[in-house]
Amino acid sequence: MKNVRQMSPSGDPADFRIEADGTVVAARTLQLSDRKGRSLEIKAKDVKSQEQWLVHVNFTQPKQEPVGERVPEILFPRHSVVVKGDGSVNRVKRDWVIPPVNKNNTGSSCEIQSDKDKSNSLRYSVTGPGADQNPTGLFIIDAISGILSVTKPLDREHIPNFHLRAHAVDVNGNQMENPIDIIINVIDMNDNRPEFTHQIWNGTVDEGAKPGTFVMTVTSQDKDDPNTANGMLRYKILSQTPESPSSNMFTINNKTGKIITVAAGLDREKVPQYTLIIQATDMEGNPMYGLSNTATAVIRLLDVNDNTPEFTRETFHGEVPENRVNVIVTNLTVTDKDEPGTPAWNAVYRIISGDPTGRFSIPTDPVTNEGLVTVVKPIDYEMNRSFMLTVVADNEVPLASGIHRTRQSTSTVSIRVIDVNESPNFDPNPKQVKLEEGLPQWSMLTTFTAHDPDRYMQQTIRYSKLFDPANWLEIDPNNGRISTIAVLDRESPYVKNNLYNATFMAADNGVPPASGTGTLQINLLDINDNAPRVFPQEAEVCERPEPNAINITAVDGDLNPNAGPYAFELPNRPSDIRRNWTLTRISGDHAQLSLKISYLESGIYELPISITDSGNLPMSNTTYLRIKVCQCDHHGDCVDMERIMAAGLGTGAIIAILICIIILLVLVLMFVMWMKRRDKERQAKQLLIDPEDDVRDNILKYDEEGGGEEDQDYDLSQLQQPDTLEPDLIKPVGIRRLDERPMHSEPNYPIRSAAPHPGDIGEFIHEGLKAADTDPTAPPYDSLLVFDYEGSGSTAGSLSSLHSSSSGGDQDYDYLNDWGPRFRKLADMYGGNDD
Repeated sequence: MKNVRQMSPSGDPADFRIEADGTVVAARTLQLSDRKGRSLEIKAKDVKSQEQWLVHVNFTQPKQEPVGERVPEILFPRHSVVVKGDGSVNRVKRDWVIPPVNKNNTGSSCEIQSDKDKSNSLRYSVTGPGADQNPTGLFIIDAISGILSVTKPLDREHIPNFHLRAHAVDVNGNQMENPIDIIINVIDMNDNRPEFTHQIWNGTVDEGAKPGTFVMTVTSQDKDDPNTANGMLRYKILSQTPESPSSNMFTINNKTGKIITVAAGLDREKVPQYTLIIQATDMEGNPMYGLSNTATAVIRLLDVNDNTPEFTRETFHGEVPENRVNVIVTNLTVTDKDEPGTPAWNAVYRIISGDPTGRFSIPTDPVTNEGLVTVVKPIDYEMNRSFMLTVVADNEVPLASGIHRTRQSTSTVSIRVIDVNESPNFDPNPKQVKLEEGLPQWSMLTTFTAHDPDRYMQQTIRYSKLFDPANWLEIDPNNGRISTIAVLDRESPYVKNNLYNATFMAADNGVPPASGTGTLQINLLDINDNAPRVFPQEAEVCERPEPNAINITAVDGDLNPNAGPYAFELPNRPSDIRRNWTLTRISGDHAQLSLKISYLESGIYELPISITDSGNLPMSNTTYLRIKVCQCDHHGDCVDMERIMAAGLGTGAIIAILICIIILLVLVLMFVMWMKRRDKERQAKQLLIDPEDDVRDNILKYDEEGGGEEDQDYDLSQLQQPDTLEPDLIKPVGIRRLDERPMHSEPNYPIRSAAPHPGDIGEFIHEGLKAADTDPTAPPYDSLLVFDYEGSGSTAGSLSSLHSSSSGGDQDYDYLNDWGPRFRKLADMYGGNDD
């Protein structure tokens, strides 16, 4: 009870102890036969109200109770014992009279009474969830009679029990009894059907599985009390589809829902899937009172390798050209009844005989499951003309237990090799020869021949040179003999590590022709054919001896023993060389050159140095060392400008200067051309003025040639020409060029007489004026002005033949509008009306 402290038991407290929850536990093994008829007193005290209670516990021999049955609790009845302050105990009667309460349906009731109701008029009430707390109004109590009633249907699955507290007061509202707790348990009814966790269950099992093989477990739930028959479910299989090979291939455990196989004969190739209708029923499966529900179980049979792959033919044929690799010869096809795409269906091909050298392999096409017979090593027709392979087909996984490979799982592959024209082969390749350099021209080196692997073809081979970087060799096209056409030089830049490589080609006359290449490696042995020389070829020294030394090195293109050690020597002549310089040998390849005198004037000196190598036939060479003598600082570096001037300009510097001068001249020329073009464009823009704005631009006045007939006051004596002018150079009057093409019909002019003398220009002009005056077609004041003699036979019409506005009224000048803005003004002047 709340706020109650358990006390130690009286009697023999060492034999017992009381737990915090009020449980009495024996502290040691008790002999109940010795305590028969004896009891144990246990005291309890309410900490808050200081009330005390006393209870007697009698010991009896316990009965054997079924496993799982609930152990009865020892309850303290309220107000059954009152312990006074002096320790005396008085027993009182029970205050409340409460029958057992189990509610479920509307209208159920029970009565609550207090024994004080007989002497006083009491009023009863209840509080708690279901009364005055949510959900309110489920329970009501008659205030006078104490009858507790249910007003609404109760749902155990929603609220399984209610905890109420009953109160008893008098008519004045005074509490007559301490509140008492009332526990109302809702009795379960079978009002809920079983519900499967999934409506469709999916399971798998291997085909050919033995009886008793687990498949899957289906589960269902019932909201009713599982401790009653309302929530106890039972399962069974209602139907199986298809019913092959029998209608009872599976069974289900009626309590756990575990589905297992009960019959043999599951074959995926015949029935790949089964569908079961599963029923779950409560009330322990009672079909009359229980509620039931159904679900579907789909069982898919997993494929196992119980079918061997079988070839579609006993013998397959194919052919392949020789020397070809990664070529598919033929495709092998098989059939397999297992599920496609699974390891039990995927075929694996093996060659068990007929290919001892491993020239073939058979990979599997992942889509079609065909075997691709492929050549992986070159085949020589001259060695093998055909192959007969024995191939066996398996799966990626072993066959199921009890299944054996059939005769159709083995097949034969016949392969024919096709002969092709093969390239001639040089042997050995590369071929190496060793000889001394300096071999003279047209010397025989070796014979480099190739053989044709096509033994069954009658073919000839011809040789040619393919790569000869130094152009030293030639080969006979018929027999392959190689000879020199130049002197072999080991020091040539084409020789690497004393080896010279040349490539030759051999070609047959097959169809199609085939060719092969071979490399000839010539190992050139060194001879003493190169004289030593000095390095570096230029040096600098100071005017004073200190610091004043040059280290020189002898360089020889030959190898030892045709190279160092070297002998260095200064020549005896001219005599000032040995007087001014001294040469000291440092090692076999190095020597030191220094000034022998105290001062040498700045400048450039060509100093000859003689160097001799150590060959069997020693070679000597005199090399000139170019020495620049200059003033030096204390570090020994040249500081005067004479060193720079002595060096002079090199070829590269001179070329660079010339290129700069040429570029400058080109730029100047381009600038001048651009300026001229700019002036022309400016002049052209000045002439392009709108003729509507300035009509005068249509007439370009170049010079004043004189007046008309009114202007007759001039001195003709100034026009006299010397008599030396040839008469035949004068163009006769009225004669035109033969190539002249007049635009209009030429009028008939009167024939003008030729000038009597070409020197009398005045008389010539008077004749021209007279002819113009007598010309009926000439306009007024029109005169013929002759400026030059163009010769006879001109077809061009005279300017006097142009019609004026007085005689051209019948001519259409509208076409001038199509000639541009410059002629549009003329069209307006001559093409208008008379106004």
